[in-house]
Amino acid sequence: MSLKHKIIEQFDPNGVGAYDSLFGLPFDEETADLIIIPVPWEVTVSYASGTASGPEAIFQASSQVDLFEQDIHDAWKMGIYMLPIPDDLADKSSSFRILARNYINWLEEGSPAISAERFAAVPEIINNACEEMNEWVYEQAKKYRAKGKMVALIGGDHSTPLGLIKALSEEYNSFGVLQIDAHADLRKAYENFEYSHASISYNALKLPQLSKLVQVGIRDYCQSEAITAKENNRITTFYDKDIKENMYEGKAWKVICDDIVGKLPEDVYITIDIDGFDPKLCPNTGTPVAGGFEMEQILYLMKQVVKSGKKIIGFDLVEVAPGVEGDEWDGNVGARILYRMANLFGASQGKLNLK
Repeated sequence: MSLKHKIIEQFDPNGVGAYDSLFGLPFDEETADLIIIPVPWEVTVSYASGTASGPEAIFQASSQVDLFEQDIHDAWKMGIYMLPIPDDLADKSSSFRILARNYINWLEEGSPAISAERFAAVPEIINNACEEMNEWVYEQAKKYRAKGKMVALIGGDHSTPLGLIKALSEEYNSFGVLQIDAHADLRKAYENFEYSHASISYNALKLPQLSKLVQVGIRDYCQSEAITAKENNRITTFYDKDIKENMYEGKAWKVICDDIVGKLPEDVYITIDIDGFDPKLCPNTGTPVAGGFEMEQILYLMKQVVKSGKKIIGFDLVEVAPGVEGDEWDGNVGARILYRMANLFGASQGKLNLK
């Protein structure tokens, strides 16, 4: 009997979580099929902060998530393990965040010439720091992919998954990205930061293997992003306003989901910015926007992706931010999204059976 089977035999999925691990599961990086990379980073956030604490908030709330899934039998047996949160990355994020915030404030004040020399070098410093973060994520993803593991990521802000997407792009000649988000994130070097949280989709599109970007729920974007989305034939955007108008006029969510899934290629990476959901589910996220989706709407869409036969090759969940001390709501919601996405990922990869 393998070590993993012994662990499964000895674990009670109905009991109190006795393990100090993600979802209270008994697995480690050797016995889990899915490795979660936590990235406590939010250097370029341009509104509210807090997303660097997202991985920890999700981890703490995860012990309250029941492991039973009605349509995926024994889902927990696949094994999910979150790597230790890298304190050094969190410290760097805090340090560089101060520098970036001061620079953003200077931009918002009209870039007064009297301070121009003081801030001249900031974009390069921040870009270098963010590039190092992306390289760390890339190396972590490559390491565990080489071991045959499925890999997912929790941010941090939305700049954090680029290294994972890059690592996967080296394994697939062609793949798509399904983006759940309130924002298009198609800005080029927003606020002069090449790896801005508002530039993740722009940066991902630099990868030639990315054949299709399908955006869902977009409702806060600038004119240049709208033009890019319209003129780039690799992008299809399902705007929140259009989705809602179609639903108000009688179009079923199932039909809309079929339309979305139909735009995706066979291999799909999924990036979920929590602000794509209704703000009542993520009130402390960095840039909340009225509108968005219920949790089960998006998880239904993800189930349809799997049922269509398309293969999920990786995913991330970003921009979860805890509130004041004692407020675990955002982490609670994030943990439930993460668990369901992990199991749908496993079903897509043939590790679990989806009814």
